[in-house]
Amino acid sequence: MFTRESKTVITLTGLSHFAVHSSMLFFPALFIVLQNEFSAEAITLATLSWIYTLSNFMFGFGALPAGWIEEKVGGRKLLLLYQLGAAASALFVSISTSLTTLTIALVFLGLFSSIYHPAGLTIISRRIHQTSRAMGYHGIAGSAGLAAGPLLASLSAVAGSWRWAYVGIGLFCLLLAGATATFIPSRKSEAEEDVLKTEVTRMKPLVVYYLIAVFVGLTFYGFKTFMPVHFSMNATGLLENWDVVVRGGLFSTIVLLAGIGGQMIGGRLGDKYNRPTLLAVIFLVHTPLLIAFGLNSGSSLLAFGVMLGLVHFASQPIGNALIAEYTTSANRGLGYGISFFLSFGLGSFAAGIGGSLAESNGVQVVFPFIAIFMGCAFLLALYLRKIS
Repeated sequence: MFTRESKTVITLTGLSHFAVHSSMLFFPALFIVLQNEFSAEAITLATLSWIYTLSNFMFGFGALPAGWIEEKVGGRKLLLLYQLGAAASALFVSISTSLTTLTIALVFLGLFSSIYHPAGLTIISRRIHQTSRAMGYHGIAGSAGLAAGPLLASLSAVAGSWRWAYVGIGLFCLLLAGATATFIPSRKSEAEEDVLKTEVTRMKPLVVYYLIAVFVGLTFYGFKTFMPVHFSMNATGLLENWDVVVRGGLFSTIVLLAGIGGQMIGGRLGDKYNRPTLLAVIFLVHTPLLIAFGLNSGSSLLAFGVMLGLVHFASQPIGNALIAEYTTSANRGLGYGISFFLSFGLGSFAAGIGGSLAESNGVQVVFPFIAIFMGCAFLLALYLRKIS
């Protein structure tokens, strides 16, 4: 059973995780809308994809200094910094009037959002004994944010303005900052009260897991960036009377909602079975599903998308628990920072590369391309199983 403090931590970190991923997924759902709004600047899908890559690179890159700072100030203060910075950045996005100011605002949103994972995950790993299960609930909130992001953005665009989505998430982050300051108790030294008591960093398996994180990040960014456009263009026979932007957002939301089930499954299995073995099985199933998703249309496209959502997100709580297992309390914040830089920072290049591929060969080719990365992750997971 979770203690009262544990439930508070899970709730507020979970809501913050929701805010992080929903706000970072507004932009790709708005590609078609933004092309129309900024038509005077003649922007292409490739241009928007590279803007998104830049924002997401900062989302990963900022996790490195955030992980180091966490060792000095603790996760609670870092969580507050994320919430306040993300609120200001989202409001900055909402008042952007040119592609240049929009890009700058999105860079700041990515940078402040990068603070979250080293803060939130370290708080959970230090304060909650049932680590994998807590990571699973935390991941469910993130998956809900991913699912809500495309739908909220597309509905805002159709209802009046895409800017409303950023105003809403900015105000939500301000409320979270007030709740965090009030309800999460501060600690003099969080590192001294680590529930895991890990004494030695297991460097070799940690490095192998970091390599896995790179390939998983590349896969995830390619998938989430082009899924709304893929649905808008190729979900033939499904809600064809609907606006194409809303249709792409809705089907993407359905896929990402399936990730909640994956988070629950991964969180529970990760506390019972060998975690590297679970990762290998997940990646093995993931690879052909990506190929099938890219090559299909209509109702089968949605079916393969739902299966991908379920399978992909099962790996997240397992991977986060492995980092906690391989690192000591003193360096865990940095450990998460490195992981999310590799996953979100380097992984973000799949958005830009995928945009160039989609521009010249069609959006369908992106998904078989990123399946190569997931195949590499599977081979590394087999090796991780051997050395763990």
